[in-house]
Amino acid sequence: MTMKMKRTWRRYKWLYVMLLPGILYYLVFKFGPMFGLLAAFKEYQPMKGFFGSPWVGFKHFIRFFSGNSFGRILKNTLLISALNLVFYFPAPIIIALLLNEVRVRWFKTTVQSVLYVPHFLSWVVIAGVSYALLTTDGGVLNNLIVSVTGRKEINFLGSEKWFYPLVVFQNIWKESGWGTIIFMAALAGVDIQMYEAAKLDGASRFQQILYITLPSIRSTIITMLILRLGKVMETGFDQILLMQNSMNRNVAEVIDTYVYSMGMKNGQLSFATAVGLFKSLVGLILVLTSDRIAKHVGDDGIL
Repeated sequence: MTMKMKRTWRRYKWLYVMLLPGILYYLVFKFGPMFGLLAAFKEYQPMKGFFGSPWVGFKHFIRFFSGNSFGRILKNTLLISALNLVFYFPAPIIIALLLNEVRVRWFKTTVQSVLYVPHFLSWVVIAGVSYALLTTDGGVLNNLIVSVTGRKEINFLGSEKWFYPLVVFQNIWKESGWGTIIFMAALAGVDIQMYEAAKLDGASRFQQILYITLPSIRSTIITMLILRLGKVMETGFDQILLMQNSMNRNVAEVIDTYVYSMGMKNGQLSFATAVGLFKSLVGLILVLTSDRIAKHVGDDGIL
């Protein structure tokens, strides 16, 4: 250890000590479990143990990629993620822009509080509310459709064509309000003098949003987009599992529920680990690629 390092250690030793709990947390709960990824390359058998189980290489990956379910599961996962990216991702931005225009403080605070509440509800509650509203057996919405239009009840919960809109709507309703927190914080940092100068030049409110507000929070939007792209293969296990049934399973089976089904229900732990590893690698590649593209077009990115 050089003299410079010793001086640095003596000067900041208590800060280093404060770092220890965080370092230990990541070592034990984040990096430690990654050792278990080796199970993806083994035929894990509980009776033989982790080290006694035979090494099979890429057998489980080949089985997954060549299986009949791969194309369908990948399509469902990517389609749900794409719909969330198109409809859910812009929702918090739009809500934040609208709230930023509200000048009555008590009204703005009340609306924010109301929008935040769904985030704290579990997906079990959200699924229960959805069933109460949409079921064909006395569902509130179906009763309203029958009484107002005279049409037959619509099987929202068991129809394949209604599954994707239902999932996206649930995401928007539950998480959009909570997602506005980051964008509201970014909007608070926009220089007010820029708006005043734009008013003097005769800019309308829409023009101010278009040419001042959005460019000012561009970095935040890009950062959140990069993080969102990293979760393209994650569609929300709890939500999908609760809304999944035998009638919509063809479009509702995604990678997360497939891993659960193969690993927990069928006991194929090595195969499930291989599928989960594939999902994680795709997410990592998407994050690195989108970050590189963001830096190429002049943004800071996240890495």
